[in-house]
Amino acid sequence: MFTQIRNSVALLFGMTILTGLVYPVIVTVISQWMFPFQSNGSLLMIQGQPVGSELIGQPFQSPGYFWGRLSSTAPSPYNAGSSSGSNLGPLNPLLMENAQKRIDQLNVGHQDRKTVPVDLVTASASGLDPHISPAAAMYQIARIAEHRRINPERIEELIETEIEPRQLGFLGEPRINVLKLNLALDQLQLVPPISEVPRP
Repeated sequence: MFTQIRNSVALLFGMTILTGLVYPVIVTVISQWMFPFQSNGSLLMIQGQPVGSELIGQPFQSPGYFWGRLSSTAPSPYNAGSSSGSNLGPLNPLLMENAQKRIDQLNVGHQDRKTVPVDLVTASASGLDPHISPAAAMYQIARIAEHRRINPERIEELIETEIEPRQLGFLGEPRINVLKLNLALDQLQLVPPISEVPRP
């Protein structure tokens, strides 16, 4: 009996040291050495200051910037501490109401009310998705070009350069990181941005 208790305590103590101390230290050292960018949050830096993460979206509101997907996190959008979807079913009237509000926002000033890409009016399962489809970016060109007084063709060319291909050539769909696109948009602009600077 005593031997069993002693062995159990020794095993508990040993596994606690191994899995609670040794393993995390080894993983941290290896990740910091081999993948420092990813292991530190995939932060994007401007002049030595972090402006956001490649992995978490931001709630851009200015008409002079590309907008990302809707976010259902609380108490604020893109809150990484409460990642979640809306869990609204396709027949839920609130889902349609939220989508219609976003459509109305997107169509303000649009002469050509073409079909709105679905990812601009729906939230992702995590509520943190930092990407939109190329079609969603192209849809916003007219608004941004008018607000920033930039030739729409230049914005379209910028979008083309920011498209990320399918992973390994076949996983997922082509996509665009909204934060990286907006940062590139600021670099494209010949005059200072007129209303908003991307910040987390």
